[in-house]
Amino acid sequence: MSCFCTAQEEFYCEVLLLDETKLTLTTQQQGIKYWLDPSKTLSEHKDLITKGPPYTLYFGVKFYAENPCKLKEEITRYQFFLQVKQDVLQGRIPCPIDISAQLAALAIQSELGDYDPYKHVSGYVSEYRFVPDQKEELEHAIETIHKTVMGQVPSKAELNYLGIAKTLDMYGVDLHPVFGENQSEYFLGLTPIGVVVYKNKTQVGKYFWPRITKVHFKETQFELQVVGKDCTETSFFFKAPNKTACKHLWKCCIEHHTFFRMPENDGNTLTRKLSKFGSLGSKHRYSGKTAMQMGRDPSVSLPRPDLQVVRTRSKTYPKRPSQTTGQMDIQHT
Repeated sequence: MSCFCTAQEEFYCEVLLLDETKLTLTTQQQGIKYWLDPSKTLSEHKDLITKGPPYTLYFGVKFYAENPCKLKEEITRYQFFLQVKQDVLQGRIPCPIDISAQLAALAIQSELGDYDPYKHVSGYVSEYRFVPDQKEELEHAIETIHKTVMGQVPSKAELNYLGIAKTLDMYGVDLHPVFGENQSEYFLGLTPIGVVVYKNKTQVGKYFWPRITKVHFKETQFELQVVGKDCTETSFFFKAPNKTACKHLWKCCIEHHTFFRMPENDGNTLTRKLSKFGSLGSKHRYSGKTAMQMGRDPSVSLPRPDLQVVRTRSKTYPKRPSQTTGQMDIQHT
């Protein structure tokens, strides 16, 4: 829990961490997810916050590592693991049932350790949630796989979890609804490698960050200018649901492009490149470090020695009544 106070108004905020404990970084307006500026108080985000208090805020991963298995510190991999596990649970990363079972078994291994028939009686998996609308069939598959991953300590199980999750199509995709020709519905997905275009849940286009030379918006129209293999530039136009959503998409695109593409911070070079992303006098600059800068920062020695990783228990639910047990009881009666 955290409080932000001003002379005019007091804001009450309930912050939910990825491990489901209550203890900024996003808020919601008209279905759009915004990242708060950590240099501002909550009351200063007047362009985002129009209702409340109270507000519900969430810590979360903003930029997904292309390969989270290469993250140097266990604590960072653990936080990524929590985020991706939540993405799968909430349906942001759909996956087939066999992959869901593998991921859930690794999550169980991380939390409960090796399978023990005396402690882990039938149905123990049903006390946890891993996917939307979880079925008993999946829970049986999770139990079976859990028995095969013995010997993996939590950090190893989480690393293997991320190794599978990173291969899923929707891993690390920040989706934005837009319209194309003839008002056809599309989604633009901002990813570590570029902008992906989806139609009817199917990928129909991909533009890599190094080939995107311009991002522009006007009113509700959003433009991507891309250099093709023949070195010619082509503009692709989309229409956002409203002006606010269009500007938000533009800002997110700038931040992703800067974070994943830009080399080490050469002030003049960085400013020159970003100037191509200006739009109608709107100024937005990503001020944090880029992925490359963080990987090469000589002032940070990773992994840090003697860093303790404290893991918390997941939320549990009442155990699912076994249909098989119920049938046996009826027959016995």
